[in-house]
Amino acid sequence: MKNTHVTTTVNGDAVEFICEPDETLLDALRNRLGLTGAKEGCGTGDCGACSVNLNGRLVCSCLVLAAEAEGAQVETIEGMADGEALHPLQRIFIEKAALQCGICTPGILVAAKALLEKNPDPSETEIRYWLAGNLCRCTGYDKIIKAVQAAAAEMRSA
Repeated sequence: MKNTHVTTTVNGDAVEFICEPDETLLDALRNRLGLTGAKEGCGTGDCGACSVNLNGRLVCSCLVLAAEAEGAQVETIEGMADGEALHPLQRIFIEKAALQCGICTPGILVAAKALLEKNPDPSETEIRYWLAGNLCRCTGYDKIIKAVQAAAAEMRSA
């Protein structure tokens, strides 16, 4: 099989890389572009630790081939902050201790950001439904839900 040349945009920056035909977007992000925020928790799309936004759609990057990113817009956890200024979700997750080991946190933050872009005032049920594909083995979910609610309120008032 022949390697593929991919030209795409990641976190607003044009990038190019060569990948194997069966290489996942997760592996390309981590190993070819040095973006290690997305984690491989399961490799089967069940945990959400590798969540990224691909052309405005939340996806598990372990289930997407890197070649499918050709011409696409990819947003990862590395693109959430604005320089040194954390995104409100990131800052409030820290303030509310909505994380522990950190394996799931990047995927949850990317998913929560996608939710708040679609619905700036989600109910608790909507947040829980939206984040259902992101598994956390450490914190439980109450602090995570409260942090998303607090960030949503802050973002609405800004």
